[in-house]
Amino acid sequence: MLGPPGVGKGTQAERIASEFGIAHISTGDMFREAVAAGTELGKTAREYMAAGALVPDEIVVGMVEERLGRDDTRKGFLLDGFPRTIAQAEALERLLQTLGRPVTAVVDLRADEELLITRLSGRRVCASCGATYHVQNKPPKQDGVCDVCGGEVRQREDDRPEAIRERLREYAAKTAALTEHYSRLELLESIDASGTPEEVFGLVSEALIRRAGVGTHQVAG
Repeated sequence: MLGPPGVGKGTQAERIASEFGIAHISTGDMFREAVAAGTELGKTAREYMAAGALVPDEIVVGMVEERLGRDDTRKGFLLDGFPRTIAQAEALERLLQTLGRPVTAVVDLRADEELLITRLSGRRVCASCGATYHVQNKPPKQDGVCDVCGGEVRQREDDRPEAIRERLREYAAKTAALTEHYSRLELLESIDASGTPEEVFGLVSEALIRRAGVGTHQVAG
């Protein structure tokens, strides 16, 4: 599953996994679990992260392979946060070919930049407990005060409009080649994510069902 910050990727990924009974594999969660569990790959990844270096693709792919060995992936799986580059995509394809579980669809959620900025710039976070709010969709009961712990609710620096624009530019630059790659392979499903979560999920469901892969085969994105 692909999509820029603020597009609702996490919400849709969780809904897809729940509705169709497939595993939601988040690369971030996978890293944290491997490091916490002390697996060999987790230990190696932690060394790179501690040094402030990027974890090599072969380590990441190894973690994906390890994760795909779990029982909850038998009915299918959805990848969230991986691959991020052409090299990673090609490594993933080789792995899945070996496992006999090819990618059946790549969901690319898209929305107008100004809408994404509005969504992200409205986010507020408690400085004490980390609880999240939104000025329009989920404001705290008392302005600037956390409902959970009473801490200060404020806007993070990276949620300011200019910082968001830069994040969106970086995302577009990094994923342009990836979307072109999957488009050439006729796997890309571009979805308008400007509607409500329910409307977007309806469009995603239609796309996946059209490919006749959900529920009986794998879903990777």
